[in-house]
This record gives sequence, C-alpha cells and structure tokens, in this order.
Amino acid sequence: MTDARPIRVLIADDHTIVRKGIRALLAQVGGIKVVGEASDGEQAVALTEQLRPDVVLMDLLMPGTDGIEATRRIVERQPGVRVLVLTSFASDDKVFPAIKAGALGYLLKDSDPQDLVQAIHQVYRGESSLHPTIARKVLQELSHPTDRPLTPDPLSERELDVLRLMAQGLGNQGIAARLTISEATVRSHVSNILSKLHLANRIQAALYALREGIVSLDEP
Repeated sequence: MTDARPIRVLIADDHTIVRKGIRALLAQVGGIKVVGEASDGEQAVALTEQLRPDVVLMDLLMPGTDGIEATRRIVERQPGVRVLVLTSFASDDKVFPAIKAGALGYLLKDSDPQDLVQAIHQVYRGESSLHPTIARKVLQELSHPTDRPLTPDPLSERELDVLRLMAQGLGNQGIAARLTISEATVRSHVSNILSKLHLANRIQAALYALREGIVSLDEP
C-alpha cells in the first residue's frame, strides 16, 4: 500500500544541471516530491533542518563541507532522515566513510532512473540500497576478519534471528514473513539491535554480523 503523503526529497549536488535533471526526473514519478536543492554540504545540513525531508540525495564531492561530513551531521541531528548517496565515485575511500557516516544507500550516477526511484523508496522504508559495484566492495570488506569484541549488551535470540536476516538483505516485510511476526515487531527489534550495537543503520549491522561470524557469506 502506498503512503498518501509523497516522499519528500532534498537534492544536494554542487552541479546545477545535475540537480535540475534529477528534479525533472522525479517530477515524472508519482509519490515523490522534491522539496529543495542544496549546492554544498553546509547548505544540505541547513536545508535538512529547515525542510525536514524524508530522504536526502547526497553527492560526496562538494565545495566546503563535503557529502560525508554533511551526512554525518544530518544523521546525528536528525536520525529520522535517510541519506542516499548519489555520486560518480565507487572508491573505497568514499564508500566506507559514507556508510560509516550513516548513509543508508549508495548509488552511482550512471544508474538507471528506475534504480534511483527504487533506491529512494527503499531508504525511505529504512532499508539499505547499494549499487551492485558498491555491494561487491562491501562483501569483500565483510570477508575480512576483525578482532573487535562483541557488544557488552548481548542480543536476544530473536534479535539475532532478525540480525541474520538483515545481513542477508531482507527488508522489514521479508523478515516479518520469515519469522511470522508483525512488521512493527521487526522495527522494534531492528531499533534495539542498532541501539545495542551502537550502529547507525542496517548496512553497518550487516557488516557487524558478518564480521562477528553471526552469519556467513555462504548462507543463502
């Protein structure tokens, strides 16, 4: 069922032609409304506080405050706002800092328009959305073991079940169906998991689960 209210989107990119192009594209899509444009990271932070968008499309390389720092500040100040990185860069020094800063999605600018629309809907629902190139990088990173200790506040068995399914890429609806519980219960478990692990989003939770051996890359 589609929400009656459109998804409110803020576009942050230092290239006017990119902002206008994305705005024109999204104007043709039902259920999404562009509420503002920012030309740098500082303006993105300020407009997010002023306009309270649901999703911020964030370029990474912008003058002054870059997209990674802007993402960090937005997520810290307004955790209900979802940040979807939309950039030309797939290098490790951009991908992982952006995810660590709290970005819930990472899309490359050469993606198909329908992929952008789908990603906006996914991050709006609180689900992660990664371009295939980025997903491969994340999987490679996940395969490296770590000596980081487990959280001192242990997860319950049900929270571990939810975490395993999150790490396999399931959204709230899929987890609810698999565990035969309500989506509201899943959201509660996800919130508890992120709080206990001191993580910003589902991507970081998946990284944690794989690094700690809670779930394997070989699992279906």
